[in-house]
Formats: sequence, structure tokens, C-alpha cells
Amino acid sequence: MKIKKFINNFKKYRFLLLELTKKDVKLKYRNSVLGFVWTLLEPLLTMIVLTVVFGTILNNKMEHFSVYILTGRLMYSFFSGGTKLALKSIRKNAGMIRKVYVPKYMYPLAATMSSFITFLLSLVMLVIVAAVQGVRPTKYLFGVFLPLITLFIMVAAIGFLLAVMDVFFRDLEYLWNVVTMLIMYMSAIFYQADKLLESEYWFLIKYNPLYSVIANFRNAVFGKPPEIFYMVYPAVFSFLVLVVGLFFFYKKQDKFVLYI
Repeated sequence: MKIKKFINNFKKYRFLLLELTKKDVKLKYRNSVLGFVWTLLEPLLTMIVLTVVFGTILNNKMEHFSVYILTGRLMYSFFSGGTKLALKSIRKNAGMIRKVYVPKYMYPLAATMSSFITFLLSLVMLVIVAAVQGVRPTKYLFGVFLPLITLFIMVAAIGFLLAVMDVFFRDLEYLWNVVTMLIMYMSAIFYQADKLLESEYWFLIKYNPLYSVIANFRNAVFGKPPEIFYMVYPAVFSFLVLVVGLFFFYKKQDKFVLYI
């Protein structure tokens, strides 16, 4: 019965979810001179810097190294940006929460969706760079959809947990900045993960669910078949975190108004 009630409630407020999502997207570019162009320009500039540092200076001979970096950088940016927006979503909308009833899960979900839209738009730059670099699409390119869906669920799931914790623990925002930086270094964004297979620290990369998603996304882009472990592991992780996150959110949401 609770699941049916949740579905009916979601249908009732789905238009509000769209409005909240559009509002977050507009706020992102409100004070930006370049606006949407920066969504394309920022990953491109970052890719150029990382390619020069880790490709030219450190003499990395990997073919299509720029595309390799850009795929990881874009997916990490969505993970980092989406979770940070979701983390602050409840406190940021404190005024609305005090005045009117809105299912509170709408706020972190809208934050995740707005970040995902920005991420999808930024993939245009990946298509351009891949074409320039001569990366040809293959039948495996259709495999990009599973990593994208898994990553969205992962960000939403973690976002629900962070949004609840941030209400009661205000310093979480600063701690999460440090955590995301550590996750970045364990996601093989600007170095080749296979060179660390024999390292004692390989398990930190292998069991990082974000790396699993990035690895299979790269496989699809570079025309390689998906790896089963990198499909199943992040999917199971994301589903379990989503269940825990929604349960935790449901149990604590009535207390939000006392702390925001």
C-alpha cells in the first residue's frame, strides 16, 4: 500500500518536479556570461590541461588519450556536482518547505535531474572530440546507456543520503568535498587503470563503483564489449544505496522542519 501511495503521490507532483529541475538548471547559468557554452568549454579546457600534463609531459603514448580523459572527467563531474547539489537541496529550499507541502524527496531528485541534464548536454563535446580524434562508433556504442542509467541512480541514491545527513550535520558539505576528491583519484580519470593491476592498491580502484561505471562507458566509446563485473557491481551497489537512502529519508523527513 505504501508503494502504491508513493507512486500516486509522485504522479500528483511530477509537474512540480519538472519545474524544480528547470529552476535548478536556470540558476546554474543565471550569473554566467557564457551560459550553456561553459558547459561545453569547461570540460574541454580541463581535458586539454590534463592531456598536456599526463600525456605530453609524462610521455603517455596511449592512443586517443584525450578521449580517455574526457570520458572520465565528464562522468566524474556529474557524480561530484550532482551529489553536492542534492546534499544542499533540503536546506536550500528551507523557505518553501516551511510554507507549503511538497514531497521532500522532490528536492534532491530535482537536483540530480538538473545535474544529469547538464551532463548530457556536455556529452556533445565528447562526440566532437571523439570525431576529431578518429574514434569510430561501433555496435558497442549502444552500451553507453547502461552506465549512464546506473550513474544516474547512483548519484540520486547517494544524494538522498547526503541530503538527510546535511540537515542534521552542517559540516558534511566540507567533508564531502574531501571525499569526492579522494574518489576522483580512485576513478582512473587521468591515468590508465590497467597499469595498476599488480599494485597492492588495485582493489581501491576495482571496488570503486564510480570507476566501474566509467570503465564500461569507456568500453562502449572505444568499441569494446562491456565487462560483466563492471555492469553488475555498480548496479547492485546503486540499488542497495537507493533502498537505504529512501528508507532513511522517509524516516527522517518529518524532522527536517525543526532543523532547517
